[in-house]
Amino acid sequence: MRLGFAVKVLGQPGLKSNDTRRWQSSPHMSVSLAYLRDILVYLQQARVRMYRMSSDLAPYLTHPDMPQFHRQVEECTLELAAIGQLARQNDIRLSVHPAAHVVLDACDEQIAAHSAADLVAQANILDRMELGLDAVIVTHVGGLYGNKEASLDRFAARYEQLPESARRRLVLENDERAYTIGDTYRVYQQTGIRLVLDQLHYFCNPTPGLDPGEALRLALSTWPEDQTPKIHFSTPCTALGALKRDGQLGRAQATLREPSLTQHADLLDPFSFIDLLRLADGCRDFDVMLECKAKDIALLRLRRHLARLAPDLVASRAIS
Repeated sequence: MRLGFAVKVLGQPGLKSNDTRRWQSSPHMSVSLAYLRDILVYLQQARVRMYRMSSDLAPYLTHPDMPQFHRQVEECTLELAAIGQLARQNDIRLSVHPAAHVVLDACDEQIAAHSAADLVAQANILDRMELGLDAVIVTHVGGLYGNKEASLDRFAARYEQLPESARRRLVLENDERAYTIGDTYRVYQQTGIRLVLDQLHYFCNPTPGLDPGEALRLALSTWPEDQTPKIHFSTPCTALGALKRDGQLGRAQATLREPSLTQHADLLDPFSFIDLLRLADGCRDFDVMLECKAKDIALLRLRRHLARLAPDLVASRAIS
C-alpha cells in the first residue's frame, strides 16, 4: 500500500510544485518540470511512493485567449519523458486532480467544452510521461443544476464523447454534498469509469443502506485486476478557528470560528486510519492519497504512528 500526498511539499523548504508566475512573466511548463524533478528526488529520499502533481504544471495551457501557451506540452516532450522515467525508476505513482472549474456535467456547453479540453490536456501530459494507467486524473461529477438525474446522465454522455486517451485516465470521486458513492457507481455502470472512494466525503454524504466496508468494496470493484485502485483518506478538522477581534462601540469582541466537518485537518488521526485498514481486511490491495493540510509532514507522522500502533497491519499491507 502506497501512501501519498497532494501538491505542496512542506517537509523540505524551497521545493515548489509549479511555475506560479502570472502570464505577463511568460511562465512555462519547463520551469514546473524542473520543480517536479526536485520533488521526485525528495520523495525518493523520504520513501514516499505516491504524489498528486499540480494541475497547473503547464500554466494557461488551455486558456482560450492565450494561444501563446498552448504548445507547452509539445515543447517539453523530452522533459516529460525524463520525469516519467524518474517516477517509474523510483516506483512513485503520480496522479492529478483538475481544479474546481473543470465541470464536465455543466449545463453551459462552453464550460463543458473548456472542461473537456482541460481533461484531454492533462491526459496528454501523463501519456507523454509514458506512465501506466495507474496514473489517473481524478474528477467529480460537478454541480446539481437542479436535477441530479439529468446531471449524472450529462456527465456520462460527456465522458463518452472524450477521446479514448482521456477516458482511460479519468476516474470519478464521490463528493461531500451532492454525489454519493452510490451516484458515482451509477455512472460506472453506464460508462465503466473507475471510482475513487473519498472516505471523508462518504461519511459526510453517505449512500443510504451502504455501510463503510461495502462502500470501499464497491469502489475497489470498479478497477481492473491489473491496476491498483486508490482511495482518499482524511481527518475532519475539529479545532476551533483562530480568535477574531471586532471593534464594536470602542470595545473588542472575541469570536471563535467553528470548523466544518468537510474541512481537512492539518494532521491525520492514526486510529481512524487503523480502523480503515481493519475495515479493508480481505480486500484487494489499494493505495491511499492522504488529504491533509500538513501534506508530507502528516504522511511521515502517520507512518511512524502506524509502525508503533499497528505493526501487524503495516506488515500485512506492506505500507510505505
